[in-house]
Amino acid sequence: MTTPIRIDIVSDVVCPWCIVGFRQLEQAVAQTGIDAVVYWHPFELNPDMVPEGENLRDHIMRKYGSTAEQSAKARENLQNIGTPLGINFAFSDDARIYNTFQAHQLLHWAQTFEKSHELKLALFNTYFEQGKDVSNSDVLLDAVASVGLDRDEAAEVLKDGRFADIVREKEQFWTSRGVSGVPTMVFDQRHATSGAQGVDTFANILTQLSQAREAAS
Repeated sequence: MTTPIRIDIVSDVVCPWCIVGFRQLEQAVAQTGIDAVVYWHPFELNPDMVPEGENLRDHIMRKYGSTAEQSAKARENLQNIGTPLGINFAFSDDARIYNTFQAHQLLHWAQTFEKSHELKLALFNTYFEQGKDVSNSDVLLDAVASVGLDRDEAAEVLKDGRFADIVREKEQFWTSRGVSGVPTMVFDQRHATSGAQGVDTFANILTQLSQAREAAS
């Protein structure tokens, strides 16, 4: 039995290109039939975000120097890209972007129960399709419960911050290795990509790695 190709994905739950890139990767895996296993790693797009978050349109305009029209066009483009991938981006004029440090702590905790992948996808859905505040404890705990994890234990994890330092260390590990944008994907611990590269590109990477393994065996 062939060992699945390991794919480490550094990402944030409020990064639209992260869910786009993952769905493209998912399709590439289905297309090639090559077995792969995903491991998620933390990255904060906005570590200094104020507690109430910021209007998404204003944030994009401020951060990237774009106009209101360019911001709207970018969101429309994402919606068009997301639709065939099964992503219903629920952008609106009052959509907001938030800090995700607590979300990453829960994702680390969920690894204990081999549920981090399910929780990551639930958080993507919570933010992008339901438009909810993923810095809000109740919203996070609802996501936890939706994947079968214990809501009360998760609340204690957030209350005592037991994984805060570990998450910071993991974030620093990746940034110290040059990761400055997400998604960053590392295939088989040897080939890295940045951004949503597309189904065909991911399929080619998987195929090349699989062939290299066969040649080496």
